[in-house]
Amino acid sequence: MMDCFGGRVQKGTAGRAARFAAVLAMGLVLFGVDVMAQEVIVYGGSGVRRGADEFRERASSIDVISPQVYAVDSLGNVRGGVPVRLLEEARETKTRLMPLIMNPGFNQEIIHALLDNVEAQQKTIDFMVEEGLEHGFWGWQFDYENVDHRYKDRFTAYFQRAAEALHANGMTASVAVVPTDDRAAEGGFSRYMQNNWRGNFDMAALAEAGDFISLMTYAQHGGPTAPGPIAGLPWMRRMLDYALEQGVPPGKISIGLPFYSGYWHPDWFRDGSVRVRGNEVHFDRADSLLTANNAERMWLPEHGVTYGFWPEYGVFHWVFLENERSMRAKLDFVAEYPGLRGVSIWVLGAEDPKVWPLLDAAFK
Repeated sequence: MMDCFGGRVQKGTAGRAARFAAVLAMGLVLFGVDVMAQEVIVYGGSGVRRGADEFRERASSIDVISPQVYAVDSLGNVRGGVPVRLLEEARETKTRLMPLIMNPGFNQEIIHALLDNVEAQQKTIDFMVEEGLEHGFWGWQFDYENVDHRYKDRFTAYFQRAAEALHANGMTASVAVVPTDDRAAEGGFSRYMQNNWRGNFDMAALAEAGDFISLMTYAQHGGPTAPGPIAGLPWMRRMLDYALEQGVPPGKISIGLPFYSGYWHPDWFRDGSVRVRGNEVHFDRADSLLTANNAERMWLPEHGVTYGFWPEYGVFHWVFLENERSMRAKLDFVAEYPGLRGVSIWVLGAEDPKVWPLLDAAFK
């Protein structure tokens, strides 16, 4: 699938996107809607990457800070909490706070057991309401991943009940959605991903019940894949167009963008195997790897990303770099869909500092 890049308007999907943008923008103007009033959601990672260290400096560019700090077990018990520092700084900077609630390690057994137990689900919902009211959360986002596609209806019903309870208590409800275009081979990696990661989200039903979905259009390539773009433009377009085709209103889609880069190299694993390891790395690490190894930096215009590789003991190491240039390309892509709610960006602290003026120019 081709896209519109560098002034070359191409046929197919890009043409549909351009027509969509023009018609939508006209309708929004007629009804007096500000098409530039889009929202920047930035995620804070779990563990040591909770977002508090970088948040204060970047708060003026962030509308919603979303730390990944709550985890659920199979019985509906919830552990975790937003760091006090982040609570205080969000309050001081008037930044909306929307924590993620997740199955730890994206463990499939845990989430399946939870979805089989309505009482356990209600326990989590009660916790979310109580915790949100106590700390003044703007809302919550479901970040349950690695769910078998056969649990789709149970997952949807769980979110619908949670959204109803959160709305009744003045909070928003949203879902982080692993994107799909519903295409996969009969077997192999693509089928595994569709059946276990991508196929359990009834996007239209989730968007109807909640306030929006964050369409995670990143991790196109990652740990289990060959080296490649974190979020190539044709792939992002295909995922977004499919969500729209499913009936999700554009105003209920926050499109995912990556701050992080990818590094692939051969490695030894604890099980005794030797294979390629793909790592999520911060910009500084990715940039320094390319520099230290005198790797040529090459730009892939169709995909909107810089990459480089170099040999170590005869074997190539690869970096796909998310930086100012790649963010500019992605923001140009987002601008083709002016009715979107905004962007959801993973993860605070992993970025090229030069992306912040671009985000401010696009959304502030």
